[in-house]
Amino acid sequence: MTLAHPWWLLLGILLAAAFGWAARRAAHRARASALAYSDLPFLVAAAGSRIDPARVVAIAVTLAILSFGAALAAPRVVATLPARGGTIVLCVDTSGSMRATDVEPSRSEAAANAVRAFVDGVPDGTRLGIVAFSSAAGVVIPPTRDKDAVRDAIGRIPPPNGGTAIGDALAAAARMLPATGRRAIVLVTDGVNNMGLDPLGVAQQIGAANVEIDTVGIGTNGSGQFIPGTNEVASLDESALTEIATSAHGAYARASDAASLRGRLAALANSTTREKRRIELELPLALGGGALLLVTAAGTLLAGRFP
Repeated sequence: MTLAHPWWLLLGILLAAAFGWAARRAAHRARASALAYSDLPFLVAAAGSRIDPARVVAIAVTLAILSFGAALAAPRVVATLPARGGTIVLCVDTSGSMRATDVEPSRSEAAANAVRAFVDGVPDGTRLGIVAFSSAAGVVIPPTRDKDAVRDAIGRIPPPNGGTAIGDALAAAARMLPATGRRAIVLVTDGVNNMGLDPLGVAQQIGAANVEIDTVGIGTNGSGQFIPGTNEVASLDESALTEIATSAHGAYARASDAASLRGRLAALANSTTREKRRIELELPLALGGGALLLVTAAGTLLAGRFP
């Protein structure tokens, strides 16, 4: 929490303390005077009273003064809340390396299943799009709120083949995002870029536009498995994916098996649809203080104790 004008809070505390002290002194004097001129039945009734209305009024007014002081201090908090009308584009790697079976049944099939879990976990109302990329990037479905249409589009993701153009995919995804609002790109790939635009340079430009990029690395290093149909060992470029995510306010997560990949994307479905917002508390505090005073005044009038 931050305070724009902290001295108002300090003043409110001092005034509340002064009022509380004065009210207590006045109550003490009133009780002493009343006891000095009262008879025995009055003394017994006073001693048996469990709730002192004057004390209740004093506490309520003290709290109201504190509320007004806090309101004038202009407190602000930053909270993570569900985003309204967010847009997320999934970039799914369909390069030849996604045929590798170090993630069963294969990297590409595990990725498709995980994307379905992501779609299921995203709150209704979020716009979702899919970009598939290998040697070039192509739009599978532009951002839409129709989750059934997005699920159907997952079946149209091309089979793995060709090179890996991560930078082209990020650029294509960024072009589909609106100019404002909660915007995020989720990149699912093995991270081994070998053609097209420089991924890090594109990610930095996207991050400068306040768009988040989260990366999920699918695959393993050191498995000794070859990519089917090639003599190339299946690998995962985690350092590149970490750099891409860091440059655009996002995070990198590794998924070395199908279950962890689904879990990572399911978690991202929640985190990418939330945003940090600054909440100003002046009005609620002022209204609370005012309501407290009104309720106190009404109570004293009904009790016949208002001067």
